[in-house]
Amino acid sequence: MGWSTRELAELAGTSLRSVRHYHEVGLLPEPERRSNGYKQYGVAHLVRLLRIKRLADLGFSLPQIADLGDGDEHPAQALRALDEDLAAQVERLQGLRAELAEILEHELPTDLPSDLAAVTTGTLSENDRNLVTVMGRTLGAEGRQVYADLVRGEDTDPALTEAFEALDVDADEATRDRLAERFADEVLARATADPRITTFGLDAPGGLPQYLRTVRRAMEDLYNPAQLDVMNRMVRRFRARWDPETLAERPGVGKAREV
Repeated sequence: MGWSTRELAELAGTSLRSVRHYHEVGLLPEPERRSNGYKQYGVAHLVRLLRIKRLADLGFSLPQIADLGDGDEHPAQALRALDEDLAAQVERLQGLRAELAEILEHELPTDLPSDLAAVTTGTLSENDRNLVTVMGRTLGAEGRQVYADLVRGEDTDPALTEAFEALDVDADEATRDRLAERFADEVLARATADPRITTFGLDAPGGLPQYLRTVRRAMEDLYNPAQLDVMNRMVRRFRARWDPETLAERPGVGKAREV
């Protein structure tokens, strides 16, 4: 006399539901039935079920277990592949733990890569912080680092930032021009110190055109028409004043675009 489904499940340390599922997906063969219609499992079923459970506990998926077949040969190749996969998972989880530790220690936002999260803890406006979030999703690793250095820069004029944030949609031409000129001076100084800031988007995973479209749409949503006009004027002034020789020496530099 063999075992019932419940008895088999208990012996293998699994559940009735799992046994039934293994039948459904073809991993565990159906047993013969007794005269009363109840299933009757034998040793072969128990051994097979224990192997399925053991492989599942090691990390094999059910399709992978099915690919290994019904034999009891040592699956060395499959085990090595699983070990490599688990090692990669461990490395990823260790990286996540390190990132979580940094987030907890410095109370950083959770919607940004770690290389940009730290720069949003200062005095950024809500709109500027949201733009940083968008940039974090569009720039490549090097671009994010350069952008973080730019945002973190201590030489930003607070009065200029405040004037831009307070700029009314009906601001007159003289006010817009004055702000654009001051911004152009600041960006030119930054670019002279670190020309990499003029290459934003060149390492974007989605490519430069997609980067430009994404940033343009974000800025149109975050800033009013007068602020956008100031930024466009600033870009035109900067491009007119940026040293052409420097531009020629650095492929890709000078890619600033109007919004």
